[in-house]
Amino acid sequence: MKLGRAAALLLVSLLAGCATVPNNRGLALAITLDDLPVHGELPTGDSPERMASGLLAALEAGGARDAHGFINGQQVEQQPAHAALLQSWRNRGFPLGNHGWSHKNFNQLSEAEFEAELLRNEPLLHPDDGRWFRYPFLQEGATPAKRAAGRAILAKHNYRIAAVTMDFSDWHWTGPYVRCRGASDQAAIAELERSYMEAARQSIGFYRGLSRQLHGRDIPYVLLLHGGAFTTRMMPRLLELYRTSGFRFVSLSDAQRDPVYATDKNPAQPAGPRGLEEAAAARNLPLPPRTDFAPALDRACT
Repeated sequence: MKLGRAAALLLVSLLAGCATVPNNRGLALAITLDDLPVHGELPTGDSPERMASGLLAALEAGGARDAHGFINGQQVEQQPAHAALLQSWRNRGFPLGNHGWSHKNFNQLSEAEFEAELLRNEPLLHPDDGRWFRYPFLQEGATPAKRAAGRAILAKHNYRIAAVTMDFSDWHWTGPYVRCRGASDQAAIAELERSYMEAARQSIGFYRGLSRQLHGRDIPYVLLLHGGAFTTRMMPRLLELYRTSGFRFVSLSDAQRDPVYATDKNPAQPAGPRGLEEAAAARNLPLPPRTDFAPALDRACT
């Protein structure tokens, strides 16, 4: 059948439009939570036990049973009752990874101190958890030599590096929430909820855009969250956002089977770019726009 010029132009336009529409089928997201058993302060009246129970219940109810926690064992030394919080993660089938004993910045540690931070956490972990490590503050070394030294220590102890390829700095809402709860400012808390969800929504487009620029496709993403009071409050809505955006929840191991994570899975290899943003910077690619919520959060309920 021969198309007229107008019809042919319309068809070309439609096909071009379809090519730019993101394909949500097969989107995968591994959820990780740092700073367990408790990230940051808790509002007056909240208990660590109540927060941990609420967080685990929200993950289970939201279908995120493969979420991976990362622990700082010093919390258990300082608060022995916190050991039961980590055991509750274990009892409910959630794996735990190593986040350094006291959450110290690797750039401020010697190689021996870094190794000690790594090994001191191990009695609180289990071999079945897969030996994953996440650098505190995501600081993998400020120089190539420092980074190589850290990777050599991780390889020596058979660790894999837990990458981050989706993030919206959820930790930044922790302090404002504590302040606003203390002030009983319900309007401010509602604004925190709105901005938190907007930051999460923007981050989806931000990282998907980077992934398609860099790899021509959606990779399985690894999401960074923190086990604090406000993220616990928001977890049901957050998981619903990811589900309605087309994501299915997978384990960290499943996500990092993708070839883009090859150097993270094997620290004995030379380091690759740290996340999608560094990879884009290395290729001089522009970063998609997104809102900086930090100034408003720093002013909230002060």
